Amino acid sequence: MDSLQVSRYPFLSGAAEFAEKNSADIESLVTSPSYENARKRGIDRVLSAISQHKVSDVSLLQEYDRLMEVLSYPYARMIVSCIDDRFLTKRYALAEASRMNDLLKADRDSIVNIASELNVDSSIDPDGKISMHFSDYLRFSHVMKAVEWKLINTDLRNGFVHLDPEKFERLLQNALQERIESELPLDVPSEFRKAMKGHVDHVIILLEETKTRLSPTGGEGMNPEYLPPCIKAILASAQNGVNLPHSARFALVSFLNALGLTYEQIIGLFSQSPDFDESKSSYQIKHITGEGRGGEGYTPPECSTMKTNGICFEPDNLCNSEKMNHPLSYYRIKSGNIGPKKDDE
Repeated sequence: MDSLQVSRYPFLSGAAEFAEKNSADIESLVTSPSYENARKRGIDRVLSAISQHKVSDVSLLQEYDRLMEVLSYPYARMIVSCIDDRFLTKRYALAEASRMNDLLKADRDSIVNIASELNVDSSIDPDGKISMHFSDYLRFSHVMKAVEWKLINTDLRNGFVHLDPEKFERLLQNALQERIESELPLDVPSEFRKAMKGHVDHVIILLEETKTRLSPTGGEGMNPEYLPPCIKAILASAQNGVNLPHSARFALVSFLNALGLTYEQIIGLFSQSPDFDESKSSYQIKHITGEGRGGEGYTPPECSTMKTNGICFEPDNLCNSEKMNHPLSYYRIKSGNIGPKKDDE
């Protein structure tokens, strides 16, 4: 077992073995003064994920530093689990996965081993490329929107895709991000939650500040004057009793939810329709917004999807500009709240 490797990649199975070898258990991690540095590093992993989209670097020269790093990973996951917020979970998973990607750029000897831990079968070709089965490629590349990632544009031979290391590392990033998201939230015992409350509250404060800053409205609510033409048209149709296709209803509700409107505000807009059906609308809105299932809801579709679905109505000059690719970006520019975008825009 390589202590440096498991501290750099604490999601490896050997990390638990390293912790056990040093007589470290979860209860001690949460409560013992001996592991205060691991807890500090754990909350730092989460805070830097929120504010910087990455996990910050630390020195791993000493065995003690490596143990604290390994233990900080489960502590960070417990913090994220206690809060159980979709935005935080996705942001944290991305930060951990991005850190692995950065480390692998200077540690290519570990690529195949890391891939195996992530259940990705791979091998190094004589020419230095890395091959993976096309099914794994499709699984982890489907979120990549650039044309170059389409299977038809890859070097596909006998069922295996042959990739440059940089592209393979990017797919491993997706694999780790998917794994972390699927594993969280953990079931954190109530006594641990009490001990962690200070750190959890600290993260919640930064999380809410960040959400407000990233909100297209700056946390000030919706101004109809700034709505893109597509959303204005769909909203008008909904309020006039027009039977909307699912794609239009989904786009409208997810957009309004992203602006920060509450369930009550959204259903209030639909209630203006002359044939308003509260029970039907309530179910659909709650499903899209994540109300009642602990999530943030679905991400609004981007402009290309709106066009594909035939719900891009009366685009204006701003819609047709090169920089426009998402209805939320339209709202940001119109309102003058041009700041950092959310991850899904």
